[in-house]
Amino acid sequence: MVWDVQSSGMSGKKPKKAAGEKGRGGNAAKSATGMNRMNGHHQQNGGVENMMLFEVVKLGKSAMQSVVDDWIESYKHDRDIALLDLINFFIQCSGCKGVVTAEMFRHMQNSEIIRKMTEEFDEDSGDYPLTMPGPQWKKFRSSFCEFISVLVRQCQYSIIYDEYMMDTVISLLTGLSDSQVRAFRHTSTLAAMKLMTALVNVALNLSINMDNTQRQYETERNKIIGKRANDRLELLLQKRKELQENQDEIENMMNAIFKGVFVHRYRDAISEIRAVCIEEIGVWMKMYSDAFLNDSYLKYVGWTMHDKQGEVRLKCLIALQGLYYNRELVPKLELFTSRFKDRIVSMTLDKEYEVAVQAIKLLTLVLQGSDDVLTSEDCENVYHLVYSAHRPVAVAAGEFLYKKLFSHREPDSDEVAVKRKGRQSPNAKLIKTLVFFFLESELHEHAAYLVDSMWDCAPELLKDWECMASLLLEEPLNGEEVLTDRQESALVEIMLCTIRQTVECHPPIGRGSGRKVLTAKEKKGQLDDRTRITEQFTTVLPQLLAKYSIDAEKVTNLLQLPLFFDLEIYTTGRLEKHLDALLKHVKDIVEKHVDTEVLEACSKTYHALCNDEYTIYNRVDLSRSQLIDELVDKFSHMLEDFLQEDEELDEDDAYQVLSTLKRITAFHNAHDLTRWDLFGSNYKLLKIGTENGDMPEQIVVHALQCTHYVILWNLATVSEGSSTKEQLIMLRKQMRAFCQICQRYLTNVNTAVKEQAFTILCDILMIFSHQIMAGGREVLEPLIYSPDSCLQSELLSFILDHVFIDQDEDGHSTDGHQDDEAGKIEALHKRRNLLAAFCKLIVYNVVDMNTAADVFKQYMKYYNDYGDIIKETMSKCRQVDKIQCAKTLILSLQQLFGELDQDIGLNFDRSTPGFSSVKELARRFSLTFGLDQLKTREAVAMLHKDGIDFAFKEPNVNGEGYPAVNLAFLDVLSEFSSKLIRQDKRTLYVYLERFMTEQITLHRDDVWLPLISYRNSLLTGDDDTMSVVSGISSRGSSVRSKKTKPATGKRKLPEAEESNDGSWISREHSLPSPLMSPSPHLTSTVMREPKRLRPEEETYMGVYQMPQHQPAVDYNSQMSWLIAQRQQEEARQQERAAMNYVKLRSNLQHAIRRGTGLMEDDEEPIVEDVMMSSEGRIEDLNEGMDFDTIDIDLPPSKNRCERNELKPDLFDPASIMDDSVLGVSMF
Repeated sequence: MVWDVQSSGMSGKKPKKAAGEKGRGGNAAKSATGMNRMNGHHQQNGGVENMMLFEVVKLGKSAMQSVVDDWIESYKHDRDIALLDLINFFIQCSGCKGVVTAEMFRHMQNSEIIRKMTEEFDEDSGDYPLTMPGPQWKKFRSSFCEFISVLVRQCQYSIIYDEYMMDTVISLLTGLSDSQVRAFRHTSTLAAMKLMTALVNVALNLSINMDNTQRQYETERNKIIGKRANDRLELLLQKRKELQENQDEIENMMNAIFKGVFVHRYRDAISEIRAVCIEEIGVWMKMYSDAFLNDSYLKYVGWTMHDKQGEVRLKCLIALQGLYYNRELVPKLELFTSRFKDRIVSMTLDKEYEVAVQAIKLLTLVLQGSDDVLTSEDCENVYHLVYSAHRPVAVAAGEFLYKKLFSHREPDSDEVAVKRKGRQSPNAKLIKTLVFFFLESELHEHAAYLVDSMWDCAPELLKDWECMASLLLEEPLNGEEVLTDRQESALVEIMLCTIRQTVECHPPIGRGSGRKVLTAKEKKGQLDDRTRITEQFTTVLPQLLAKYSIDAEKVTNLLQLPLFFDLEIYTTGRLEKHLDALLKHVKDIVEKHVDTEVLEACSKTYHALCNDEYTIYNRVDLSRSQLIDELVDKFSHMLEDFLQEDEELDEDDAYQVLSTLKRITAFHNAHDLTRWDLFGSNYKLLKIGTENGDMPEQIVVHALQCTHYVILWNLATVSEGSSTKEQLIMLRKQMRAFCQICQRYLTNVNTAVKEQAFTILCDILMIFSHQIMAGGREVLEPLIYSPDSCLQSELLSFILDHVFIDQDEDGHSTDGHQDDEAGKIEALHKRRNLLAAFCKLIVYNVVDMNTAADVFKQYMKYYNDYGDIIKETMSKCRQVDKIQCAKTLILSLQQLFGELDQDIGLNFDRSTPGFSSVKELARRFSLTFGLDQLKTREAVAMLHKDGIDFAFKEPNVNGEGYPAVNLAFLDVLSEFSSKLIRQDKRTLYVYLERFMTEQITLHRDDVWLPLISYRNSLLTGDDDTMSVVSGISSRGSSVRSKKTKPATGKRKLPEAEESNDGSWISREHSLPSPLMSPSPHLTSTVMREPKRLRPEEETYMGVYQMPQHQPAVDYNSQMSWLIAQRQQEEARQQERAAMNYVKLRSNLQHAIRRGTGLMEDDEEPIVEDVMMSSEGRIEDLNEGMDFDTIDIDLPPSKNRCERNELKPDLFDPASIMDDSVLGVSMF
């Protein structure tokens, strides 16, 4: 066997024998014995032994060291046999079924062996051990890597220096890594990288031993002559010489792997291979920083951070994290940091969330290494990520924020800091900093997100509620800045968010999925924190409410604190007086405020405290009853006076009525106020409002809402089963009377009143529909209320007038903020809710499904605003009744078509935008039927029948010889022909013939084209997937036709019957040229001579050598001209590529002559463009290049003299770019 060591790039510093020289020279007798064994019994059982090594590693049950020791013993007995076993082990780990025989091992080149193995590869499956699913194969990867590591570790003292074993393995792996077969390339690259890692570890141990030997030698030599041991000096010199030789050997091996495998494969077409290379180079730089942590190797990681695959970018960041974590290595990374810092910062916004997380963590390590590296702008790019909806990104950004702004404490002793409490505690300044940051971020409504982001890294700071309360209550110290009103509001909001997060133990809404299952320890911590919160705020909360009683924003947040209390502590801690103080302040707040948010917060506070499970219930219930009594009495007296006045309504009286009604409505939302009988007064108020028409808008809105709550609470009482027949009748009368009132208010002049009436009507119609009897509640059947046609029509008219409008027309519903973007978004959100409420009535069959036609026809026009709602409504309607849904769809198209007749006239042009929009809507409707034609068969057939009837419904006034008025509608109907099965097409064709006379069939004028095209679409038997728009051909050239299928390796010959004017043109664009035929997935390795590329010798296409064994393709004679045209075009492209290449090379050489540095921008695209080759070819552009300018040169030991060899100038561009690199066109 002759292994070509030179081709692998192993150029040693001392001459070596050929790889097979020892085997055929000094060990001739042994080799002869080995050959006899191979040709005899061993060869017969060799496959079993080879499989045994592979199976042992695959199972991973045995100790890997014992497996390696057995192989070493076999190698010592007969190294050819052992190496043959190892070679077959790598072949089988790649998933290849072939076996390398002894004859092949002795006489064939490595490329010939790899080609032979490629031919025996199983091409039916693309899986191989490294990519196979299942736990066994996942474990195989780690066992495979461990085997290589243990093999080098066990052989590091003798066998790896025999110039045979390592040369053979490296040559094999280098050849396999250059294969076009992905399995070979992936497996061998992983093996080579792990082999390199093991060699780096050996080199590190050698360096340490050399340093120790040098130190011992210096110590012995410095002794006085009488005590100096010359023999020991000679032994130390000899040992140092042996270690130096071994280190040179290791350098040669690492150079061979790095230049033969890594330099080519780190930009492989397969992302997994690129990720392996980057992961291992990070290990080398971290393990042996003296040799590898320099810009010659860092540049590969920096360039690969621009990779298109998130997996590769992630490996880059993880590799860099291992380097920046060690602060001793940071000085060596200064140039890299300055060059690639901007890229790392930009990766915090990576589309792959895990990449963004690791980028933020890397910047945190950079920040710890030096505060001056990151600018304020860089930090601000990370700060705003604390508000990200993706929690891992936000948590990483929160840790970065904490390290930057909150980790610098005052240099006080810990004992003194612990003793200081409240406003003087060390957390006071940090809490202020948090408030300042929150306000400056200008995202004030997201305090919960900010708290959650910092929850893991700063729990002690965020749970220092004593300090927060003291900052709000205590007077500032001398020289201390006073918190502004805005800052106090922010602090109250942050305090509320921390308490909520502590008690609920899950992220805020919109971040995270569901509640977290707590462990026993976490539950105990949660209870302890809740107890501490209650003890802290039972005394402090009344003081805070008293101080900020007139501030609506602060009071709204403070009133939410009791929701998180442990109410039992009021009794066990004898804190009833603090409870009374709290209730007193809440009552005062109700009397002072009329803001809906404040009143609802007070209502929720009473609801939380009125829990009959605790002994404080009676005390709280009494306070609540007294408050409601006062409000209802006040409302009744004021309403009586208000309605009896004959003159115009007084504004002060109206305000008093409105404020009292607001308070009652807010409490009625959460509390059952049935015993106060509020229906009569509210109904009277609403009835007078409909009669007079001058009732204030807000009074009507809140009266409607309050009456709605009365109806719902009465229904809840009746639903409990203890109701009487009189109660049911009373509720039925109240509900129907209230619906009539709401229906009248649908025509009110005030938009807010109409929207409130519409929303309440939709809710009541849903609640009192036939669904009310579900769950065994047949007793509620008398309450069922179905809307009549008049009410349905009014609801639909409201939707058309107030939902399907342009944004600029909605000025009255945005409260005068048409130009305010937030106001527009809020108005759109309101309109979406209105549409969703109406669509819900359609879906649950409360209103007729035909009313949905007016909604469906708006699908295209308002797609951006309501497309999702309308599409979901279609889907739900189809689930309810497929046929009726299809009828509704065709009805909506008929309505749009009728509107075209009214706007344009009967003889409109079918190319007008209006008609095109109707056709486009029909196409969208057809897509909603899906691909299963059998499921939608009846619905689609009925749709076509209704469409045909509509097309011929109105005859032309000029007579039978003229087309029907709606005949052009058949052009729209043809969009649904692709959803018909063949039998139904024939049936519909017969049905269509009923409307056609013999005279009609003879017409070929343009006005009859819709009929012709629709007939042809029904006659189409084979092409059931394309809609027909003309009688000649399918819509092959339409922009919205089906997506072009990706080209495959096989060519489909054009059929003779398809060669019409429309089809052959489309085939011209899809038929691949023989010059650009894609290579098969698995091909044999082509032997190539390593030679430099020069512009005068080769063009860009020369880099991609085509396989020479492809069979010829037999083309029809009618396509020969196309092939000739393609060949001429390819020749012209090659000429242009050659000219561009010459220009590129001259520019790059000029840049090198200028002396640009390692990290210059113009070098980066060389890696990026090749790495992301759009051709998608497996063959690497680096094949045939000699990277002989970068040698792995291990650093000198700390105490020994300089090496004789000169290191390359690492800041010389030629060290990374020689003629072999410049000779390749990268663009």
